[in-house]
Amino acid sequence: MRTQVGIIGAGPAGLMLSHMLHLEGISSVIIERSAQEHVQSRLRAGVLEQGTVEMMRSLGLGERIGQLGLEQHSIDFRFGGESHPINFHEATGGRSAWVYPQHEVVKDLMTARSAAGARMLFETPVTALEGIDGPTPVVRFEKDGVAGELHCDFVVGCDGFRGISRHAIPAQKAQVHDRIYPFGWLGILAEARPAIKDITWGCHEDGFAMMSIRTPSITRLYLQCEPDDSPDNWSDDRIWAALHKRLDVPGLPTINEGRITQKGVTAMRSFLFEPMQHGRLFLAGDAAHIVPPTGAKGLNSAMADVKVLARAIERHYKRGADELLERYSATCLKRMWLVQRFSAGLCTMVHSFAGDSSFVRRLQRADLEYMTGTHAGRLQFSENFTGLPVDA
Repeated sequence: MRTQVGIIGAGPAGLMLSHMLHLEGISSVIIERSAQEHVQSRLRAGVLEQGTVEMMRSLGLGERIGQLGLEQHSIDFRFGGESHPINFHEATGGRSAWVYPQHEVVKDLMTARSAAGARMLFETPVTALEGIDGPTPVVRFEKDGVAGELHCDFVVGCDGFRGISRHAIPAQKAQVHDRIYPFGWLGILAEARPAIKDITWGCHEDGFAMMSIRTPSITRLYLQCEPDDSPDNWSDDRIWAALHKRLDVPGLPTINEGRITQKGVTAMRSFLFEPMQHGRLFLAGDAAHIVPPTGAKGLNSAMADVKVLARAIERHYKRGADELLERYSATCLKRMWLVQRFSAGLCTMVHSFAGDSSFVRRLQRADLEYMTGTHAGRLQFSENFTGLPVDA
């Protein structure tokens, strides 16, 4: 099999890159280890930056965001028994965030790629990458027990943190930056009407909590817990009691309770691998970087990567110029380190760390008060949360 760009992984990054290349007349093949139904149903991030929404709209993918997406203008931080909202729409002169879950993004992209007759191989694990230092890399895979190979000009690894692509970059050329946090999130999906229209964060001495909106009648809720905790340790009564304690404040509606339909524990880490390219292999999204979910940057960062890469590949084929390809890693990493700074800093600010001294806890409070209570603090949060510029 032959194509111009071989893409490993059919998540948002791989699908979006394939779609963007198709619009420029550049061929691609997507190879995905999981079944199509699994890819389409994976529940992940739920908040899109302004730039991600603009990108999807410009590529003809914005119709369902307009129908189903919930535009958000502010976040309500709650600490010290009070509400401290940040109106990021106002602070940035009109930028927003949208509640629009990842599986809906995948559905939009999958529909567009299928309509265009894209070549997508599901339930097809990649077994090896060869020749990435030369002009014609080969992706070896297995489909229905039969070995196959894809010859291409470029390989793009969009296969996530546990994928094969990153490991094809020689260890002596790589740097790994990793931080594992000493807590996790218990995620809950509940048939409960959101108490207020804003995403709500509880920064409580017992631990972090969050209420996010999925639909006008469904909420996504989170509770800080032990990283190896089991959802079975959390009865419905215990969950609602903790959410009320960490999120409710006098004078505002209490969190609405409802039937809990899903719960699971997610570990938290910050991870960045550099460089994001080697020879004819390029990494995008979770294959190269992981952020804690506090800043809602995972999906949005993947979209930023492929925006840069699609432009660079287009320049290669249409102008015979490779300067953007050569700078791909440096361009993405410059932005990604700022994203890591925001996400890790926010994660440290809003969570409770076991064993912290009163001095450290008071500094956390001072950081929260500065962020929510000063113009400079609100502006910095707002610019980062709605999305830093992408240098494409």
